[in-house]
Amino acid sequence: MIIDVHGHYTTAPSALGRWRDAQVAGLADPARRPDPGGPVISDDEIRESLETQQLHQMDERGIDVTVFSPRASFMAHHVGDYETSSTWARICNDLCHRVAELYPRRFAFGAMLPQSPGVDPATVVSELERVVDLGAVAVNINPDPSGGHWSAPPLTDRHWYPVWEKLVELDVPAMVHVSTSCNPAFHTTGAHYLNADTTAFMQLLQGELFSDFPGLRLVIPHGGGAVAYHWGRFRGLAQALGKPEPEEALLGNVFFDTCVYHQPGIDLLLDVIPHSSVLFASEMIGAVRGVDPRTGHHFDDTRRYVENAGLPAESLAAIEEGNARRVYPRLDARLTAQGR
Repeated sequence: MIIDVHGHYTTAPSALGRWRDAQVAGLADPARRPDPGGPVISDDEIRESLETQQLHQMDERGIDVTVFSPRASFMAHHVGDYETSSTWARICNDLCHRVAELYPRRFAFGAMLPQSPGVDPATVVSELERVVDLGAVAVNINPDPSGGHWSAPPLTDRHWYPVWEKLVELDVPAMVHVSTSCNPAFHTTGAHYLNADTTAFMQLLQGELFSDFPGLRLVIPHGGGAVAYHWGRFRGLAQALGKPEPEEALLGNVFFDTCVYHQPGIDLLLDVIPHSSVLFASEMIGAVRGVDPRTGHHFDDTRRYVENAGLPAESLAAIEEGNARRVYPRLDARLTAQGR
């Protein structure tokens, strides 16, 4: 089985985007606020939004199941206040839950949280509990709700502890995934995402988070940003800070996905990071959708890179399935209940 742990509902019916536009417009003009119940989207519209693109490409690439969460750039936690984010998160989460119910063998529900700049993270706990009750197997955590200004404390700060406590209690992993950048200095997908991946890892290296939460599991997407490429730098910094080797201190709790869009990048990731800490993912259909003219294949066809990396059979099986089932126990339970 091939499990993709990183998918977003980027092809959601247009009614979702129109509702969001109205919500944002309503921040300045209350008369334009949409129905807080959310847009009316039929099951047939959901099917149509998925079958010609997402499911077609999953079938072409042999991806059996995808952990499917709201579109990352749409989370936009910096827009409005907590009430704005709370309503938007509920609507987006309910839509992804419906996808997982309509296609239970192809999608597993991943959720966003109603974060908001300057708001106590404890406020997201109620939505976290709600989505897990609905069947969410993972959630996305935005380490920078400000949208590129980095006003939040590091992930190791006690500011975040209510979220970590609840994730451990529920036995749910989190993907550390920022949203869109409102800072023009940082392109959202080309800079902000990769900067955030690298920043999150460095924060974790500097702190002692996993001493307090040994059962916490965090997935850093996009291959970990610059982490594998600069592994020697991180090892040297750990040494200078009096910390253990990063592999020893972090890699039982921190995992990287394979959303790296060329063969040399995947080869480097798999050469540097222990295979037990790598999860297959493509982020398809995501930020990079084109065909590489040098190969004739889509940039985000990551299965091709992983399977061309010359891995031992047991490592390949772990990356494509086993590690995901271990790190995402609720996903494993869902698949097991389906006889898979």
